[in-house]
Amino acid sequence: MSFFSKLFGSEKGADTASFSNPIKVEFHSHLIFGVDDGCETIEQSLEILEDFAKLGMRKVITTPHIMSDYYKNSKENLFPLRDELRNRLKEKNIDLELDCAAEYLIDDGFEKKIASGELLTFGPNGKHILVELPFMDEPRNLASALFELQIAGYTPILAHPERYLYYNADRNRFHALKDQGILFQMNMLSCIGYYSKPVQEAASYLVNNNLVDLIGSDTHNKRHQDLLQEVYQHKLYQKVCEGTLLNNYL
Repeated sequence: MSFFSKLFGSEKGADTASFSNPIKVEFHSHLIFGVDDGCETIEQSLEILEDFAKLGMRKVITTPHIMSDYYKNSKENLFPLRDELRNRLKEKNIDLELDCAAEYLIDDGFEKKIASGELLTFGPNGKHILVELPFMDEPRNLASALFELQIAGYTPILAHPERYLYYNADRNRFHALKDQGILFQMNMLSCIGYYSKPVQEAASYLVNNNLVDLIGSDTHNKRHQDLLQEVYQHKLYQKVCEGTLLNNYL
């Protein structure tokens, strides 16, 4: 049992042995090596990807950070690394589809990226985009950025809304975003209290109010992935999987 389970309680489902994880598309991770705070080497990336295949995933959409002032990634540097990983997976006979999009921070330079038309997107129509917010406070340009995305035909997905504690302090803000058509992606590790007890409580609120559209591991390293077996046994994860999640349609 992990430290966080001891601290917060494991809250496992009543019948964990019969639970079969229905999620077959892993969405939200940092597995392009050497480009952000995720995997550092191709060996680390391949180990995690191989283990996702063993966990029953048929597809991984990895989402490296893009930030105006720090992680200045783009398709020019990301896609060749994606293709290298694809080739290595094929060489190792690992049956796993790998795609690469991005996790965009809504910062002062984000609307210029929208105007450029060079956003890294995914999904059946190629119009879904993953965005994140600063952890301290809502960005001043959030409303205008989301509006510009939607006007341009994109479907914004907000990464780990449960981790923005300024929303947990005023949960009406969760509902306001949903009313604007914003999709929510919850982190799997939030179910077990990995980030903090308040984050776990916010995750529980989102699940119990049917606000979660996608689930993702947000894997940065092997430790994150190793905790997924504990996540699968947790009643909160099992409950969110009872809803209509969009993962397997990506």
